[in-house]
Amino acid sequence: MADWYERKVVDGPFAEAKELIAGYWLFQCASLEEAIEWVKRCPNPMLSESEIEIRPVFEADDFGAEFTPELREQEERLRAQLGQ
Repeated sequence: MADWYERKVVDGPFAEAKELIAGYWLFQCASLEEAIEWVKRCPNPMLSESEIEIRPVFEADDFGAEFTPELREQEERLRAQLGQ
């Protein structure tokens, strides 16, 4: 949560489905700590208290050996079918 001049970090929980996401940024960071440092620099569009959530986005390489060559081929076929 933050007001227009102060940043405060809190841990979870995820937002309820009834809450509105008004926008988003995507940062590619090496750690949660790095992501927090970036978010602390984000402008606050509100002149009152607001919240910025940090959520991870995973890439194929993040899954390591569990993302087998067979699974990679399957994903490539699905992407081709979807036109991506």
